[in-house]
Amino acid sequence: MLLERLSMAHGVSGREKEVRALLLEEIRGRVDAARVDAMGNLLVQKRGTGKSRLRVMVAAHMDEVGLMVTNVEDTGLLRFDKVGGIDDRVLPARAVLIGEKSVPGVIAAKPVHLLEKGERDKVTEAKNLLIDIGASSKAEAEKLVQRGDCAVFATTFRAVASEGSAWRTVMGKAFDDRAGCALLAALLEERYPFDLAAAFTVQEEVGLRGARVAAFAEDPQVAFVLECTAANEVPTRVEVSPNTRLGDGPAISLRDGSSIADPRLVEHVTGVASSLGIRHQFRGPVSGGTDAAAIQRTRAGVATITLSVPARYIHTAAAILDLNDFDGALHLAGESLQRLAGAFPA
Repeated sequence: MLLERLSMAHGVSGREKEVRALLLEEIRGRVDAARVDAMGNLLVQKRGTGKSRLRVMVAAHMDEVGLMVTNVEDTGLLRFDKVGGIDDRVLPARAVLIGEKSVPGVIAAKPVHLLEKGERDKVTEAKNLLIDIGASSKAEAEKLVQRGDCAVFATTFRAVASEGSAWRTVMGKAFDDRAGCALLAALLEERYPFDLAAAFTVQEEVGLRGARVAAFAEDPQVAFVLECTAANEVPTRVEVSPNTRLGDGPAISLRDGSSIADPRLVEHVTGVASSLGIRHQFRGPVSGGTDAAAIQRTRAGVATITLSVPARYIHTAAAILDLNDFDGALHLAGESLQRLAGAFPA
């Protein structure tokens, strides 16, 4: 399945080449034009039926959070910086794959029985961690890895749903936002009343950079952003309302830390979901943002909404999502686009 291949691909922000190549091959024959811009965005055109002149863009970002090698120590260990928002707590002892050669390594961590007093209660900051690739010297390490090489978590995509479960859960890395990329690729199988601009964007995780360039180039009137969002409903001691729940369907964003959804689009998408009986939920407010913020503010402004697939543990070594939510997002996005011209006359 495409989601599996996208999840397993390496594409840290600024290094999206492998993901882009995979998507280009996937959409070949479905679209009327495709190009890669100077930033690395994959910009695709799909001609419509001609019933509407509305300019519509649908976007999903190709990049994932990861690490970048900043120095090779004399010992052969690697210093690194985080690329994107990764919690320092999830890093120690994680297996990683580095560079285009997928050099295996592990983020060094002290064994628990060697920790000194006070260390057990502290989170080791990323700046104090190193990656071990088994090299005995700097010269040996540099035969395999160079400064600027990026590392991803070494995670194998797999199905994890228990027998008899109503969920169809899968586990993998980079569902944020390979789930959105898989949705957008599937949407390109259909034709819509208007010409559709599809933007597989770069560098979302480090500042929504690709989306800003893509939206300026495409100049849409309306934009849909397809995302994967955090599902934080795992029980805790203190009852906290989750922002989304697995199994409750695609999440419609009302607002986040950097954008507010266009109310006309919220009404339109919610109405489509209700009329077709598509299970859906509203994404609770969170501090983060999506490509919607950059697209919304482009040129004279763009009516924008974000539709997301919920997943637990995003921005870690392994996330979990329900394929029922994914299928619901595809159904809702597709039908919302097909009926959009009536809600937004050009």
